[in-house]
Amino acid sequence: MGMQEAEYSGKSRTTNLLKRRQRPVLEDEPVGWFDSKISLPVEAWYKKYILELVLRQRPLPPSKNGRHVPLRTTCEVPLVDERRGRGYISNTIRSSRYTVGDFLPKQFWFQATRLSNFYFMCVGVPQTIPGLSTTGNYTTILPLTFFILITIVKEGYDDFRRHRLDNVENNKTAKVLRERNGTGDGIALKWSLSRARLFYSALPWVTKVPTNHAGEEPEPDVDDELEWAHVKWHNIQVGDVVKLRRDEAVPADIVLLYAHGESAVAYIETMALDGETNLKSKMPLHALQVCRNISGIRTCDADFVLEDPNRDLYDFNGRVTVNSDALPLTLNEVVYRGSVLRNTPYAIGFVVNTGEECKIRMNANHHPQAKKPRLERYSNQVVLTLIGYVVLLSFGLSIGYNRWHSSYEKNAWHLNNAYVGYDEIIVGFLIMFNNVIPLALYISLEIVKVGQMIIIQSDMEMFDEETNTPMSCNTNTILENLGQVSYILSDKTGTLTENVMKFRKMSVAGIPVTHRSIDRTGRKSLDEGAVIASSSCSGGSGLGVEESRVQGGVERRDNKSISFTVEDVELSTLSTPTQQKCRPALAARRSTDATLKDSAANRDFDGITTVDLIEHMQNFPSSALAHKARDFILSMAICHTALPEIAEDGSVEFQASSPDELALLQAAQDFGFLLIQRSSRSLTLLETSATGHESRQTYEVLDTVEFSSKRKRMSVIVRCPDAQIWLICKGADSVILPRLQQAALASRKSHEVRRSIQIEREQHRRSEQMEPRNSFGGRPSLTVRRGPSMDIRPDPRRSFLGVPKAGQDVRVHTHSLDVPGRGGADLKALDNAATADDATVFANCFRHINEFATEGLRTLLYAHKIVPAADYAAWKRTYQDATTSLVDRQERIEAAAEVIEQGFDLLGASAIEDKLQQGVPDTIDKLRRANIKIWMLTGDKRETAINIAHSARLCKPESDLFTLDSTKEDLEGQMRAVTRDLQNGCLHSVVVIDGQTLAEVEEEIELKHIFYTLIPLVDSVICCRASPAQKAGIVKAIRARIPGALTMAIGDGANDIAMIQASHVGIGLSGKEGLQAARVADFSIAQFRFLQRLLLVHGRWNYVRTAKFILWTFWKEMFFYMMQAMYQRHNGYTGTSLYENWSLTVLNTLFTSLCVIVPGIFEQDLKAETLLAVPELYIFGQKNMGLNMPKYLSWMVLATAEGMVVWFVSWASFSMNRFGDHGLFALGDLCFSLGIVWTNYKLLVLETHLKTVIVGVSIMITVNGWWAWNGFMAGVYSDNISPYDVKYGFTNTFGNDWNWWLALIIAFAIMLVLEMAFKSVKRRLLDAAAWPPWKRRSKTRMMHDRNAEELDVSLWQEMEKDSSARLSGLSGGQQYWDQDDDNNN
Repeated sequence: MGMQEAEYSGKSRTTNLLKRRQRPVLEDEPVGWFDSKISLPVEAWYKKYILELVLRQRPLPPSKNGRHVPLRTTCEVPLVDERRGRGYISNTIRSSRYTVGDFLPKQFWFQATRLSNFYFMCVGVPQTIPGLSTTGNYTTILPLTFFILITIVKEGYDDFRRHRLDNVENNKTAKVLRERNGTGDGIALKWSLSRARLFYSALPWVTKVPTNHAGEEPEPDVDDELEWAHVKWHNIQVGDVVKLRRDEAVPADIVLLYAHGESAVAYIETMALDGETNLKSKMPLHALQVCRNISGIRTCDADFVLEDPNRDLYDFNGRVTVNSDALPLTLNEVVYRGSVLRNTPYAIGFVVNTGEECKIRMNANHHPQAKKPRLERYSNQVVLTLIGYVVLLSFGLSIGYNRWHSSYEKNAWHLNNAYVGYDEIIVGFLIMFNNVIPLALYISLEIVKVGQMIIIQSDMEMFDEETNTPMSCNTNTILENLGQVSYILSDKTGTLTENVMKFRKMSVAGIPVTHRSIDRTGRKSLDEGAVIASSSCSGGSGLGVEESRVQGGVERRDNKSISFTVEDVELSTLSTPTQQKCRPALAARRSTDATLKDSAANRDFDGITTVDLIEHMQNFPSSALAHKARDFILSMAICHTALPEIAEDGSVEFQASSPDELALLQAAQDFGFLLIQRSSRSLTLLETSATGHESRQTYEVLDTVEFSSKRKRMSVIVRCPDAQIWLICKGADSVILPRLQQAALASRKSHEVRRSIQIEREQHRRSEQMEPRNSFGGRPSLTVRRGPSMDIRPDPRRSFLGVPKAGQDVRVHTHSLDVPGRGGADLKALDNAATADDATVFANCFRHINEFATEGLRTLLYAHKIVPAADYAAWKRTYQDATTSLVDRQERIEAAAEVIEQGFDLLGASAIEDKLQQGVPDTIDKLRRANIKIWMLTGDKRETAINIAHSARLCKPESDLFTLDSTKEDLEGQMRAVTRDLQNGCLHSVVVIDGQTLAEVEEEIELKHIFYTLIPLVDSVICCRASPAQKAGIVKAIRARIPGALTMAIGDGANDIAMIQASHVGIGLSGKEGLQAARVADFSIAQFRFLQRLLLVHGRWNYVRTAKFILWTFWKEMFFYMMQAMYQRHNGYTGTSLYENWSLTVLNTLFTSLCVIVPGIFEQDLKAETLLAVPELYIFGQKNMGLNMPKYLSWMVLATAEGMVVWFVSWASFSMNRFGDHGLFALGDLCFSLGIVWTNYKLLVLETHLKTVIVGVSIMITVNGWWAWNGFMAGVYSDNISPYDVKYGFTNTFGNDWNWWLALIIAFAIMLVLEMAFKSVKRRLLDAAAWPPWKRRSKTRMMHDRNAEELDVSLWQEMEKDSSARLSGLSGGQQYWDQDDDNNN
């Protein structure tokens, strides 16, 4: 036991190291002065004195020797957690943010700490004091209270929904071993079970509804004292024994005791944890398999010693002592909460972790903070400047009052004792001008965002017809963030890919072969033991591949040559909604046949398909090629761990541990080798001969050395029907090549091929570097060249242009690839290639592998050898000792495998396509051109992630790929070398890092600093084998290290939820992994391709709309209150209001609301076609060009100037005694009327680009409503002694005076002329590339090309309107936009 204790202690130290490495990434991040001096010390004080001293919430110490949990059927004494000194925590989970007790305090504190709310509280409370306010006592505090209460109710409802989801999960039931005394929940509460089943689909990880499968009823399990009782999940405890049936979710972390099925293997779906849809095989320890029923559990004497709960999903350490024998516990025997039991009738497990200590909960992002729009940061800066303006204005006017009091008021007999104190006059002015920062901004903004949400959800271009799924917004607070994204962090499986693997190509005997899979819907059933692979397995086609005509014209059965078109970039600007469907995955990459033409060694074998190969095997079954091809196909059918299942219709379905294995098995089935039966010791194939004859062949499985990330290969040893022992090995080319019999020759040929390809790529990279770049380093979509006419030239390498006109004849130049007909293949030449020397075969095969990988296909190399019986017997003893070792078992297994995995002969290579979702490459290309950096965070292995990155265009042929690997020496040196390479210049860079390396980076401060300094220099990052917590940590690190960047996370599984919640914007895909991410995310879409429209179109529109709404709201308030401020000089700075109180109260509600709300909802500064065709225009939001301090100041200066024009014209008319009414109300009503008319005309007519019926109706309603309001006030206002003679004023006095109307028209005309003059000057300067005039630019830059993103929006708007613009096709695919000077004049 001493040695065993030492063994466990060593593992525990390793686990603790991993736990430290997987701590949050944000530790040691740079902090600002406020955080370091105030926030962090206060937080530390709170934790030390409040949490630890008062509330006794201290950090848990580690267990001394692990958690000791005995296996007991009855527990008289409750189990105690030695870290806490009391029982283990319950199995209850909580994702809601608040409780009943802390909801209101937390919400009131949150609302009070918002800058805008705090400001209005400071103004509204003093305003309620009688005598201080000249604009009413409750005009601020009542709307503010109503607004805050609405916000609190909304947040409370959202959290109530989270509570309900928590209750659904906590109240689900599972079968738990209990005494027969009615303690089970299900006996007394059967209705609760029914109710839980009703909500079963709401669980985060459930993707299938449990069904009864024939022959899967468990055997009777009856005991006099114990029974399997239905217990709610929240009542499950550590030490309980649970029984799971097929398709049931695992309620807690369990150690597997027994699995009912072939070889006692349980198949587990873990996509809620790691996003992978392939099934994991788990097998209980042999000593625990007596626990197959209640009686076996009673007799089993087992004590478990386990590691403390941690978030590491990829490791588990512990041991179990069974009848005095100590056995190791690893990840192979543990099943985590969130997993689902699949393809196994039932399983029994022992609960070791519950509730928030389960792995999935420890990786969750607990109680994420509410997300705020990025524009709120800039609007807060504006609010701060306006607060400063209001304070300075109030102090200035107060000083003016003091001077007026000294010079006039104290000497005026009629103002005796009317002096107002200095403090009172300041507060009065603060209250008067508080609406310069209008409360209506925040109320109207909620209306605007609701309207934006309705519009974005009703966009049919983002409606997925296949799944009948529309785009959905789960929040409307951060819609404008969609237009400012700088980083996209994407999951792979189910997000970029459909997780559907297809066998596409193979290389056999140095010959490339393209595979076309058959339609399995016509498969025949299995009848009375006769197993038929498919309808094509019999008949003239032979060996299982039916003759088919491939739609799209890539291959035909006749001898004619056909031509097809490959698009470089989809010209989405010209597509109708039905035409904007993305092309098939094959069209997104180079044609394989066209690629192979580049190789002289392959020019005789262009267009070879599996049909050709099988015809040759039928005609020449004894040829060398037929033998090699048969061995290769047979190896695909044997080298795997999959299980066949007979479906209800009699067809065969496969349950594989990975989608790759499934694709290989289906390909073997197409070739006529169908796996129909498998046990722990044998597998049976149904082989279809060339004549269509079917025979069963049984292969005895002697040993299987499974794949691991370190080995990167898998081997199977079988005894063939002829008694030969056959070893088959498949894996990455880097590990297979050194193990070939002619390894030196193979290595040399591989090096030559890769060097040749590297030279080609280097030449291509140099040619790319010679091309012009846009302002952020990418290749421009189009450039503008100044000359006699304005030419807008697209990048010659891209087949798109951004601004087509209705009715234009647009021609897109494409390239045609002629694919020779298959019928001309020389079958004798195929045999000659198969019998060629090994050097030629190696060179051809390695070139094919590189070409397959360039196309984004996942490649595997197959090798084999015949093992003599004596050699196998000697090796078997070594391997047996390794598999039963308790110390360093995995290392000893790998060492034993290394002995026999030598001296192989090469069989060939396979290429599998991980099918991308429609439009993924095109979407990623457009997002990259929009200056968005895209990261891929996945739980898959490194090779898989890199292949998908190539297929999705995250990696391009000219990309520089840098791999950071902690298993290699000097990780710091690796990162510094990458940094130097990037600083020296790189066309496109991609860094690859895995979760283990990232954990090591996080462990050391210096490594972390280097890594996150490196990240901003990289174009893309691929992070593989990343846990959910690491994904969220990466997002947080980007937010901390690059504060100006706005992050977006997108995924479709429960393992992506933490990442989605940690990002600024979270996108959930309602994909095959369920709706768990879609429910939690801020926005939900059905396909990744919808992301380009969501960001490039709606993101920009919403950013522009919200920025204009905020800017225009501040402008109109500054404009209105400038006249109020100017009037104070003429009333002795006493605070008398120029405007009548009731009109001022309803100003922002009735008369200036539509002019900002309508554009805020419906404005479109550019057409969707333009934004999709020229993604560089997205930079407008990234650089915050819609709302920034210079733009805000320019609008405030404009408001000041326009307010002064209105005031001086109105005051001049008033001073000349031209009005029949000389009262204050006539003057104030003139200024007020000018303000309303000009505000609505300027914003709705001059500034709004998209003028619709709604805009016209809005201005008519507002302006006519104002005149109606004047008539209403003139009739209902009471007669009183007041400065405002409202009664009959508009109807009988100044309203009938033409001088009053003339003054209004003159002031309006002056402002209109000034506005049009300004726009004309600006347009001229834009034409001369000299706007803005204060921006310095070189003369050479003014005369040469400009990029699309550098053009002003008004130029794009003019180009959209200009019907004379012509789009023409030029030779070589170049296009230009020619705009004649005459048309400009």
